[in-house]
Amino acid sequence: MEGAFTHAPNHLVGDSASAINEGDDISTLDAGESALDSEYGRGNLNGGPRRRRIGDDDEADVDDDEDAESLASQAQHVNGKPTGKAGEEEEVELPAHACAYCGIHNPGAVVKCLSCSKWFCSARGNTSSSHIINHLVRARHKEVQLHPSSPLGDTTLECYNCGTKNVFLLGFIPAKSDTVVVLLCRQPCAAMGQGSNKDMNWDTSKWQPLIEDRSFLPWLVSQPTDQEQMRARHLPPQVIARLEEMWKDNTSATIQDLEKSAGVDDEPAPVLLRYDDAYQYQNVFGPLVKIEADYDRKLKESQSQDNLVVRWDFGLNNKHLASFVLPKLELGDVKLAVGDEMRLRYTGELRPHWEGVGYVIKIPNNQSDEVTLELRARGGNENGHHGGKGGGNNNHNSSGSVPTECTHNFTADYVWKATSFDRMQHAMKTFAIDEMSVSGYIFHRLLGHEVAAAPMKVNMPRKFSVPNLPDLNGSQINAVKSVLQKPLSLIQGPPGTGKTVTSATIIYHLSKLNGGQVLVCAPSNVAVDQLCERVHRTGLKCVRVTAKSREDVDSPVSFLSLHRQVQMNDTNTELNKLNQLKAELGELSSQDEKKFKTLTRAAEREILSNADVICCTCVGAGDPRLAKFKFRTVLIDESTQSAEPECMIPLVLGCKQVVLVGDHQQLGPVIMNKKAAKAGLNQSLFERLVILGCAPIRLQVQYRMHPCLSEFPSNMFYEGSLQNGVTMQERILKHIDFPWPVQDNPMMFWSNLGTEEISASGTSYLNRTEAQNVEKIVTRFFKAGVKPESIGIITPYEGQRSYAVQCLQQAGSFKKETYKEIEVASVDAFQGREKDYIILSCVRSNDHQGIGFLSDPRRLNVALTRAKFGCVILGNPKVLSKHPLWHYLLLHFKERNTLVEGPLSNLQVSLLQFSRPKTSYRGPQRYQMASQHASQMAPSLPGGARGASGPNGAPPSRGGAPGPAQDGSVVGYIPDDVSSVHSSALGGGAALPTQYPPMFQNFQDAWPQLPPGAQRNGLPMGTAPRPGGPQSIAGDSVAASELTDATTSGGGAAIHGAGHQQPGQGGVSLAGLSIQDLNKQASLSQSDKLRRYVEGQPTPAQQLPPIGAGRHQAGQQPVTANRSMLGGNDDDAKSVSTAFASQVD
Repeated sequence: MEGAFTHAPNHLVGDSASAINEGDDISTLDAGESALDSEYGRGNLNGGPRRRRIGDDDEADVDDDEDAESLASQAQHVNGKPTGKAGEEEEVELPAHACAYCGIHNPGAVVKCLSCSKWFCSARGNTSSSHIINHLVRARHKEVQLHPSSPLGDTTLECYNCGTKNVFLLGFIPAKSDTVVVLLCRQPCAAMGQGSNKDMNWDTSKWQPLIEDRSFLPWLVSQPTDQEQMRARHLPPQVIARLEEMWKDNTSATIQDLEKSAGVDDEPAPVLLRYDDAYQYQNVFGPLVKIEADYDRKLKESQSQDNLVVRWDFGLNNKHLASFVLPKLELGDVKLAVGDEMRLRYTGELRPHWEGVGYVIKIPNNQSDEVTLELRARGGNENGHHGGKGGGNNNHNSSGSVPTECTHNFTADYVWKATSFDRMQHAMKTFAIDEMSVSGYIFHRLLGHEVAAAPMKVNMPRKFSVPNLPDLNGSQINAVKSVLQKPLSLIQGPPGTGKTVTSATIIYHLSKLNGGQVLVCAPSNVAVDQLCERVHRTGLKCVRVTAKSREDVDSPVSFLSLHRQVQMNDTNTELNKLNQLKAELGELSSQDEKKFKTLTRAAEREILSNADVICCTCVGAGDPRLAKFKFRTVLIDESTQSAEPECMIPLVLGCKQVVLVGDHQQLGPVIMNKKAAKAGLNQSLFERLVILGCAPIRLQVQYRMHPCLSEFPSNMFYEGSLQNGVTMQERILKHIDFPWPVQDNPMMFWSNLGTEEISASGTSYLNRTEAQNVEKIVTRFFKAGVKPESIGIITPYEGQRSYAVQCLQQAGSFKKETYKEIEVASVDAFQGREKDYIILSCVRSNDHQGIGFLSDPRRLNVALTRAKFGCVILGNPKVLSKHPLWHYLLLHFKERNTLVEGPLSNLQVSLLQFSRPKTSYRGPQRYQMASQHASQMAPSLPGGARGASGPNGAPPSRGGAPGPAQDGSVVGYIPDDVSSVHSSALGGGAALPTQYPPMFQNFQDAWPQLPPGAQRNGLPMGTAPRPGGPQSIAGDSVAASELTDATTSGGGAAIHGAGHQQPGQGGVSLAGLSIQDLNKQASLSQSDKLRRYVEGQPTPAQQLPPIGAGRHQAGQQPVTANRSMLGGNDDDAKSVSTAFASQVD
């Protein structure tokens, strides 16, 4: 027997299982100073003979910064010292099993990937993942084999019970005899419990994963020695990422291939705050949309899935339904939605090959993991762009029939359609070349030019509440008043504030006052349906325009859909006859089909022309059926979830009055391509306008949450401005017996110290302890009488969602069908929705990896604001408290005695001491420059941040509880370290409560030299804000000092040709400033920023002239560009990277 363990069939045998120390810390090197020398590693990287120079450093990381620096720019240093000439260094022939990243070839420290036959080691240097785990995650590979010369031999890691080789599922169980370690998969084998394994004398309760802290356990794969790591080749993380991408297309690619492409700058130009003209606008956004389109196409077309088992059925419309399970959905790369198009192919031998195309009508849920496809009728192909093979054909096959007799050997492909991307590009082109696409004012405001709006003469209604909708509160009435009088309005609707009712009321009044049609859009079909239903209640004529692919999808407003209204039109008897004939026969003759289409188009035009309101998605606004219509008024709901080019589709249909509704403190657009997201495509139009000084009108009364649940989100994200429209008594269910630590405050943070594990996909996380405790909470709610449809389980990770569903089924004491009725979903899926009780599982629990995209405050805001009657959070306070925002949340719970630990039946107030955050809560640091710019511009802008007025012309309050007509703050809390598929978005609305953190209390006493006349958030120092909310002190004033530093050092910006400016005078334009420039702010603590502000003593900013080019309104002079671009010469600059949604954070 070699070493402590030897290789035996399907399990590992050793002297003593107790010799395994799961807690062994894997040694790592300090961060080296060296980077990749372009001459290093010129050998074959796919397993062949390679050469490595002695003395090379090692550094790698699974974290994908994507700030790709060319290899030629990497410093040629080794261990901090310049390298010598190539001939002066000793060259060593590397064996075939050397790590493809760094060249380490210790047999006990390397592992072979069975999918690509490359070798990788367990070294990680100063980074967060071992090289082998980094590769498996990036390449989506899952099977490995140990080296023949390793202590355990050439073992292929697999489950002893079922043979699965997915290393992310595998773990070990020490046998009770202390002589054997058995490898079992997490599910189903280890989850079956001890009962079925009694004969083998295993204790499955001691199961532990083979991968810990993103590395194989050291007794399985040893850690290279310090000397080996010091001599290893050094590859920066961005180089590793590019190498992995290249291996996908060329498995034998080498670093030399990377060097050849190193000089090519493929980074897209970032989006700007301002644009000189519409052509510049199109030239910036067009390439970003194309990048996203190409990436989306590549993802979908690569997701072909073979060997599917299909279950056949017939729908009510006599169309074939095919149901099957898609195992790859958990990877998260492709988001499947109802209405998506897929191709199903039969590849077996029982009959000739067949393929058909259909639309997804059901996606996996708690009841079933199946996807259901409704096959399209023959000849039913519609116009559109299709990707992949055979995109233009439908159900074409040699036998002419659907193979319902076959159930196996099917393949499913995603059919990529370019419709949405084409419509974005067309909208931007129309915006540039069509003078009538938008009004002159809207044109310039969309480009970021400061132009004065001509006053709108409106006969205001006597009563603002409308038929069949709830009466409005004060802030809602003021929002309606403001919108009716302005050509461009932004409405911020925090959670539960009734923005759908407000939007429906605005639509009603716009329709009645303007007399024209109103186009109502939203990015999602669900949001459109909800708003359409509310507008219909008011008595207006509504038409819901849906895509052809969704005409058979049932919705609450199906009776309002255009195709249904055409069918129900009794006046056209000839069309009705053809409709009936088509329903009976399934298809029409070519002559009848042509006549049917002509009559249908005419009927559709008539219905659309007679409608008061037309509702569709933003992409749906580009439907050819709407091309001939001009809409003077456009309202876009949930606009903060739309990318800017998507919002442009409805806007270029002739709009003169625009209303954008959303909340930039909740989740933003989903952009799959990291480069496009980093360049700013993940920023909504709403957010850019906020930065430019178009202050949103905030709704202030929330009707959803128990007051104790709204307190923290209000203080942290909305400057303490949210008022409660419900009382504590209305949000406490007396008959529900649940062990809340404080009975009048139905909330608690339950401390769970279980460790996180990588999920089966390798791209997500799960936490078994939290999942098991989620089941206990759910069961306790059931015993108390809570119905399953009233409970929602939220978790940020797909791996935890899947595992929690299985836990509920396996461990729950109630019927399985009861647990299936509980919705378990991601934070993103719950946005815009609510449940009586919410259970939030945080999952992340580790020593070194951080908390991933839990650090996104918008994700936390959404998760905390879904519950009406109670909220339970499960997480590890020690880990979460290292992040400043979570630190304040935990303090919030602790101060209210709702941070608990122990079993659910005997919860005790936790006395746990929190970890100290590595950084202070930096508030709106990322957008301080934009905040300062908005503050400078507002006095000259109607509706600007400081140009807005309250009742009777009084200035609106700032920082405290808003007055009746207060606009939301221009820039508030936005993360500068977000790690999320949504990444960081612009926006604002948060100030720090006075108790978070204590350093902000009485800060004027701490700096007695603070000038009494200095401005702070629009109020002179010493002026008390309105009661009810905290004063923001980390926004405008701090921005002023940082902007001063940027403009007075280095001479990078000329201010109207003037000479040296006094510090803080401003006068610097953000014309042409990119979103990346906004990222490059000094990383300072709040105290440092305040001190810099005090020392700078800024004076009031100078007023800037308008900027713009191109169009002008009637009666106005053309605006001209007369600004300088801000120089980006901040030495402390730091950029923020956007993490990949499916990458393990």
